[in-house]
Amino acid sequence: MPLNLPDKLPAIELLKTENIFVIDNSRATQQDIRPLRIVILNLMPLKVTTETDLIRLLSNTPLQLEIEFMKIKSHTSKNTPIEHMKAFYTDFEKMKGKKYDGMIVTGAPVEQMEFEEVTYWNEITEIFDWARTHVTSTLYICWAAQAGLYHHYGIPKYALPHKMFGIFRHRPLQPLHPIFRGFDDEFCVPHSRHTEVRREDILKVPALTLLSESDEAGVYMVMARGGREFFVTGHSEYSPLTLDTEYRRDLGKGLPIEMPRNYYIDDDPQKGVRVSWRAHANLLFTNWLNYFVYQETPYNINDIG
Repeated sequence: MPLNLPDKLPAIELLKTENIFVIDNSRATQQDIRPLRIVILNLMPLKVTTETDLIRLLSNTPLQLEIEFMKIKSHTSKNTPIEHMKAFYTDFEKMKGKKYDGMIVTGAPVEQMEFEEVTYWNEITEIFDWARTHVTSTLYICWAAQAGLYHHYGIPKYALPHKMFGIFRHRPLQPLHPIFRGFDDEFCVPHSRHTEVRREDILKVPALTLLSESDEAGVYMVMARGGREFFVTGHSEYSPLTLDTEYRRDLGKGLPIEMPRNYYIDDDPQKGVRVSWRAHANLLFTNWLNYFVYQETPYNINDIG
């Protein structure tokens, strides 16, 4: 099934060049289907890039999805044109009366700050609390995963001595769990972060289930509330060149940055990227949508609670 996206969203034309089937609102209204309503709280600086990355993965499902983009009122994006934000994003205050089958909260470039020092901390924690009564299942990514674990369960984050940067191998701790259906015994995930949460803190909280980890990258996936919350510390949604762009950007700024690990062919940026995470990224989003959104959400969306 196609994705139902806001008319003229830039990601539509970008994804059509990849033969991904998307339709806009005008055409979707002609189909007599109750689509899954998904809201994305996009906190990443480059909005269009993140929109495209997420929509690419959400498209790999037979379900029709209706995508909306949420923004926080207490923060203004400096890296995305104001026209784009006005056209495609809506303040949380105007959306809080709605209910959604699924929600995705992205990472944000604030991980080296204390949570309470983030200017929009009060608003985002209000959104976290709102999601528990207005969303069937919420997927928290990278900084959002750390923030959600801290807000809901008191899990601290710790600064890393060096940036966790590259592609790392992970293993499912419960291979038969539906979120891992179709996964291999090991799978690769991109990481790009300066902080971490630790398994010993997760295991102290009975309400949390540690689902996946990496010998190198540590905790990867944590589940709560029977799948109504997933906390994912990596960036499975990253496109092939995202880490390359970050690496060259930091080099150009003269920042201390190591080459992303297990990423370039023969560790040589001139030879290009070896993509090793795309299949499992697609499985992750498809399994989440199928087993924890579609199969759990009520037909009457107003019954979500």
